Amino acid sequence: MSGTKNALGEIFGRERPLIGNVHLPPLPGTPRYSGASVAELREIALADVRAYEEGGMDGLMLENHGDIPFLKPDRIGPEVIAAMTAIVQAVSERTALPFGINLLANHAVGALAVAHATGARFVRVNQWVNAYVANEGVVEGLSGEALRFRRRIGAEGVVIFADVHVKHGAHAVTGDRDVAELARDTEFYDADVAIATGNRTGDAIPTEEIAAIRAGTSLPVIGGSGLTPVNAVELLPHLDGAIVGSSLKKGGHWTGPVDRARVEDLVARVRDLRSPRMA
Repeated sequence: MSGTKNALGEIFGRERPLIGNVHLPPLPGTPRYSGASVAELREIALADVRAYEEGGMDGLMLENHGDIPFLKPDRIGPEVIAAMTAIVQAVSERTALPFGINLLANHAVGALAVAHATGARFVRVNQWVNAYVANEGVVEGLSGEALRFRRRIGAEGVVIFADVHVKHGAHAVTGDRDVAELARDTEFYDADVAIATGNRTGDAIPTEEIAAIRAGTSLPVIGGSGLTPVNAVELLPHLDGAIVGSSLKKGGHWTGPVDRARVEDLVARVRDLRSPRMA
């Protein structure tokens, strides 16, 4: 789609959509995998999906966050992509909400493959351009490879949500370039939506970070971490939408199941900030 300002409206049908993050349990072959069958993992994911949908969220993000510690993209095995595809396909058959894929760490090509196979509308890519130093090592932007792959498989309708100043890492590699410049690169390399985050999963986004991203791009800017029922009224007006996960889980931690009451609380608090859903 390449940089359409209407990407969010076209997918979600309203202003400032709220996207519930489904943190999948550890998948087969990963260090914390419990031995559960893919069918059992699917049911865990579907329970979160139901809580988000019944609580009033506008969309879903499915990611393999349980696969800690993460690998670089070229080291992620086919067993992970196969399991994730099976789980996401089941989700696609049980929900009417638009959904997206994030395949950690930074497997843009794999995420696009899963998205195209399952009908996902978008993917999140944590390092779309430039590079940073993460726990996985030096993580490089994969926009050129990913966009060529998207074209090759005929998946141009899958929208790119790209982090601008990604969490969980150091940015010394790009330390001579400010956040606005990184945002400019994100748009120049054909992302459709820019993501602002805090430093870690669950950290609130500094409003100065959002402003810096907006200074460098005309793309929609959504939040990728740290929105809660408590801070949403203050933070959401600075954003065009948000991916929300940890604060909507039991205990407020990403590893817990989604708490429908927390979802309903968030949706109720920000109702006046968002347009009605379009038919």
